[in-house]
Amino acid sequence: MARVVILGAGISGHTAALRLKRRLGHGDHTVTVVSPNANWNWIPSNIWVGVGEMTKDDVVFPLAPVYAKQGIAFVQARATAILPEGDASDATGAVDVEYTAPERAGETERLRYDFLINATGPKLNFGATPGLGPGGNTVSVCTADHAVVAAGALKQCIERMKAGERQTLVIGVGHGTCTCEGAAFEYTFNVEHELREAGVRELADIVYLTNEHELGDFGVGGMVFSQHGFETTSALWTASIFKERGVNAILAAHVERVDPGVVAYELLDGTRHELRFDFAMLLPPFRGNDLKAFDRAGNDVTDTVFAANGFMKVDADYSAKDYDEWRAADWPKTYECQAYPNVFAVGIAFAPPHPISRPRKSPNGTVISPAPPRTGMPSGIMARTVANTIADRIRSGDAAAAHTASMAQMGAGCIASAGTGLRSGSAAGMTMFPVVPDYEKYPTGRDIRHTRGELGLAGHWTKALLHKMFLYKAKAKPFWWMIPE
Repeated sequence: MARVVILGAGISGHTAALRLKRRLGHGDHTVTVVSPNANWNWIPSNIWVGVGEMTKDDVVFPLAPVYAKQGIAFVQARATAILPEGDASDATGAVDVEYTAPERAGETERLRYDFLINATGPKLNFGATPGLGPGGNTVSVCTADHAVVAAGALKQCIERMKAGERQTLVIGVGHGTCTCEGAAFEYTFNVEHELREAGVRELADIVYLTNEHELGDFGVGGMVFSQHGFETTSALWTASIFKERGVNAILAAHVERVDPGVVAYELLDGTRHELRFDFAMLLPPFRGNDLKAFDRAGNDVTDTVFAANGFMKVDADYSAKDYDEWRAADWPKTYECQAYPNVFAVGIAFAPPHPISRPRKSPNGTVISPAPPRTGMPSGIMARTVANTIADRIRSGDAAAAHTASMAQMGAGCIASAGTGLRSGSAAGMTMFPVVPDYEKYPTGRDIRHTRGELGLAGHWTKALLHKMFLYKAKAKPFWWMIPE
């Protein structure tokens, strides 16, 4: 009997659990999911919660009934430490957890595993910027609860505009090393849409504040889009939307602090500025979930298993290199932990070897460069790949070859919306391939975007339909229908 423990129940963890159970069947092998949250959250739709177009109940559902139906064990707890060599009493790998379920809150337990998948996702590092986040002076859409608060703050802002007060709304990222610029971009235009629908757009100054060097970077260095036989860059396409909708952008910015009603930021040229606001939604930087790791003797081996940012080191090339020396081959393929091959990390939980966008620093030494995105479709593909590897090794032995899914050979798709109704709103569908450009294969210069995409108009109802499909499938089946073998 093999025991698989999965830490996290987001897109990666949930996909891996459902896929593994489907592959392994309902025999003696066990699949256990550990998550501090009782509910699954379809995070991409938090944007709609954050503008009041959806409720929290529209984007979450309880995990326990789904896993009970599938024969998957569910432990509502937070993982605190990994013991990949076991302990003095048992050489089998183990995870220490602390329960968060109300009936067992604070209790601890050591869970044994034969295979471990780290799918813990990010720690929302609001503390990296003083005053950032729901505990500070800005709102967030990173969780469903955060998005509910954001919707309330936006509603108050709209009411003030209806009373004739001009308002400044700042949306973007709250640190020079943030990722998820696409989410900030999409929220910006959903807010803009809601202001027009409320009839107060002329009283709103909307500012997009980002660490991107140019619009359309999205943490991947930009893209070349093909549409109806014409090619354009994501920078040009994105800039046209900003101009059309009257949204101003502040580029290459690092937020130093957020005081009540004031954002203080540094630009790439080293100058410092302040921006007053009435409403601000700024995303935080991510780091790993601060798991510790210990060998069998109890020695701390956290630095061996995890990078300094808390993400797990996998089969990537982490050697220090200049930007021009980075290669697509540096990126992981199997997501096996370097030190322990029966441990894997997927989605945001794995440590990327380097950024995808060109790294930049201000004259003051401040890093102002997007971190590489690893969310959404790529997370699901990684999870499925690792689940297939583990299933094969359980059935055929440890010599079974690992399945592979490098982000340098992986595409991704996105629908960016503005509005949810059937009669109003707009959206664009984007696909890109690969996520990580291969400059050895296309050696024509690193400042020419080799990540290519298709761009097309998509009805805003398309994303609403996908929202329903994702929630339905997440409750019922693995994500096999969207991820190729």
